Amino acid sequence: MCICSFDMKFTYVVAGWEGSANDARILSECATNPDYEFPAPPNDRNPSGKRELFNYRHSSLRNVIERCFGVLKARFLILKQMPSYDLKIQKYIVIACYGIHNFIRTNAEKDVYFDGDEDIPEVQDATIQSTHETLNDSVEFSISRDQLREMANVRDEIADHIWRANRR
Repeated sequence: MCICSFDMKFTYVVAGWEGSANDARILSECATNPDYEFPAPPNDRNPSGKRELFNYRHSSLRNVIERCFGVLKARFLILKQMPSYDLKIQKYIVIACYGIHNFIRTNAEKDVYFDGDEDIPEVQDATIQSTHETLNDSVEFSISRDQLREMANVRDEIADHIWRANRR
């Protein structure tokens, strides 16, 4: 679970969930468990309702987070195919990569991954690329009605929280 700022720095990272964990479950756990200290989004323009506010903020941040993940994966190839370390070790590798990403973003005057709006350059590794393509081809998603309802409920809870915070 990650949150980033508009300047492409990760501001919130929770690592350690297995890849098979449902995104809605992770989001729900982070948003409701006080141990995770989930941050509320910043205030901005005046939308006409809670869903409009949620959708506006979600779409604004989606482009930035996708670019952040692209930079992260291009720079740290280990994230594309994590060696079979224990999950606790993998967690620290992931968090270290996010920290180094932020350090470079803050301190590098010139960086090929952050400079310009062009596509992110990527070092290709044939083994990683081949495995990555194979995994993408074989993944199928099956979401039950209960899971869809749960995700909608989580979205609505977040929208309610954002709406109430925005009205203060």
